[in-house]
Amino acid sequence: MESLIHLYKKTYGSSPESVEDIASSGSNRRYYRLNGNPTVIGVVGPNKSENEAFVYLAQHFSQALLPVPEILAVAEDGMVYLQTDLGNDTLYNAIEKGRQTKSFSAEEKELLVKTIRLLPDIQFKGAVGLDFSHCFPAAEFDVRSIMWDLNYFKYCFLKAVGLEFDERKLEDDFQAMAEVLMRSQSSTFMYRDFQSRNIMLKDNSPWFIDFQGGRKGPLYYDVASFLWQAKAGFPQSLRDELIGEYITALRKYKPVDEEYFREQLRHFVLFRTLQVLGAYGFRGYFEKKPHFMQSVPYALDNLRELLNDDFAEYPYLSSLLRQLVNMSQFTDTGKRTLTVRVMSFAYKKGIPNDPTGNGGGFVFDCRAINNPGKYDRYKPFNGLDEKVISFLEEDGEITTFLEHCHALVDAAVERYIERGFTSLMIAYGCTGGQHRSVYSAQHTAEHIAKKFNCKVILNHREQNIEQVFSGRRK
Repeated sequence: MESLIHLYKKTYGSSPESVEDIASSGSNRRYYRLNGNPTVIGVVGPNKSENEAFVYLAQHFSQALLPVPEILAVAEDGMVYLQTDLGNDTLYNAIEKGRQTKSFSAEEKELLVKTIRLLPDIQFKGAVGLDFSHCFPAAEFDVRSIMWDLNYFKYCFLKAVGLEFDERKLEDDFQAMAEVLMRSQSSTFMYRDFQSRNIMLKDNSPWFIDFQGGRKGPLYYDVASFLWQAKAGFPQSLRDELIGEYITALRKYKPVDEEYFREQLRHFVLFRTLQVLGAYGFRGYFEKKPHFMQSVPYALDNLRELLNDDFAEYPYLSSLLRQLVNMSQFTDTGKRTLTVRVMSFAYKKGIPNDPTGNGGGFVFDCRAINNPGKYDRYKPFNGLDEKVISFLEEDGEITTFLEHCHALVDAAVERYIERGFTSLMIAYGCTGGQHRSVYSAQHTAEHIAKKFNCKVILNHREQNIEQVFSGRRK
């Protein structure tokens, strides 16, 4: 933090007026908004090589007039840097209603079309004059990097869930997959993590971030990443429409055999899904981060859909994956009639909209409770961290508050279940959506899931964290 303030002062001649922590999903990098004249985003990255890759790529893409943040200053040691502030609006949040209801509005579709039409520009214009040796951790998508990701899936997911397999047969199919994927190699830029959380909306136009893992690689990977993002919830009809939009934009740069394109894309979708499951397994099973485990069912839904058609090239892998999606720990044993959506939010960013359109439920104001955010030592933490939890529970104020909230909520949930209602929303707001509201929403979601037989979706809006609870069994 101090190094960021020092860099800001060195660059602009004065210290920032305030510093605001920005949630960063699964990344080890920390992001801050340094408010002042100007207001900028500061990044603290623990890996110097990764920082250098992002800075190089951002500067290169800016020169190519691609919509990416401008690098404003870099510390001498390369561990912190400043970039332009693109605001708080992500594509992921902008399509929230569609993600929740599986029915995307015309406005949401327009944003998705705008985004995927820009992808060929990044892949082709971004590659012109690009020195791929600056990419991290690899310069290009090759057999070695494919096997890294497939073994990541094998050891961090298959092993973790306890599924037995024949190592030799699995490696044979992994090698076959590598051969299929490598027949699509090209000299274009592969973004690698092209998905809606990494797309900011500024003046209703897409801007792109978090491309530091990019490298030389095939076109298909980014299309698979975007359209089969685990939590995006795109129906196949919308995917087909967006693939058509991408192919149209791609034809500005090269001729396309659409039938071949769609067939080859399937293999990259399978590969990307396995890579994502490996990442979820590592973050969830090994790093014990629960919101990654909550993402696993979404990725497995994509996998089930893919397996509806055979992958004749990988017979053993296909058989193994069918066993995986049918494991008892991943199968839904009963559809929940009621879905309760619990959210934490910052009042200064507005009360959340109900994505179902029902408009019912509760909004509880946590601002009367003693605020940990007043104290510097709690500012880096949120309501899920032990230090903040201890502070809030010490005087019992928040416990009493939640007892009253839960009395109202319990009565409503019970009646909603009795009457066959399908949706209830509960929101907790505080000043910054970081401490009191996060604590309250987390405890309420866990309370409802433990007490009632319903599905609970928890969304800490300002922290960009989402969890799903299946509820108790009858």
